[in-house]
Amino acid sequence: MINDIQKSAESKMQKSLEVLKDNLAKVRTGRAHTGLLDQVDVEYYGSPVPVSQVANVTLLDARTIGVKVYESNMAAAVEKAIRDSNLGLNPAAMGDVIRVPMPMLTEERRKDLIKVVRSEVEEGRVAIRNVRRDANTEIKNLLKEKEISEDEARRAEEAIQKLTDKYIAETDKMLAAKEEDLMAV
Repeated sequence: MINDIQKSAESKMQKSLEVLKDNLAKVRTGRAHTGLLDQVDVEYYGSPVPVSQVANVTLLDARTIGVKVYESNMAAAVEKAIRDSNLGLNPAAMGDVIRVPMPMLTEERRKDLIKVVRSEVEEGRVAIRNVRRDANTEIKNLLKEKEISEDEARRAEEAIQKLTDKYIAETDKMLAAKEEDLMAV
């Protein structure tokens, strides 16, 4: 009973950490990465599809993304979709490859991005704490129904707290790494 609660809490905390990792990956640094274009949709025969489904997205160098469309008639649509996305990117078509250079980040923009990163991390921490709260509520309900003893409940709550501390520490590490990444010139 208690083991199930702990396993469930750990898996939910792990999922919260993965969501946070994905959200932090979307915050753009000065370096290029192919995941940046994941949320850009292009009109493909009347329906919006991600750029990665109509083109091969690669890194040409540390500051440039290369987009090679599968069908040459889609190049203009892909270029327009990237330009119209609110990522602040200015693609340039060169033959069958669209080059997407990453603009340099100003100091002010870096500080704004750090604020965004900190709020994302705080949301991750809140999600982890919510999982802890739910697990502790389940434990208290078991105690109230006299299915477990007070000692078992206390030990289970301590175990849940240790899990919470572990995952909160992970979010702190992710924050430190992303801040360092953003402030690197």
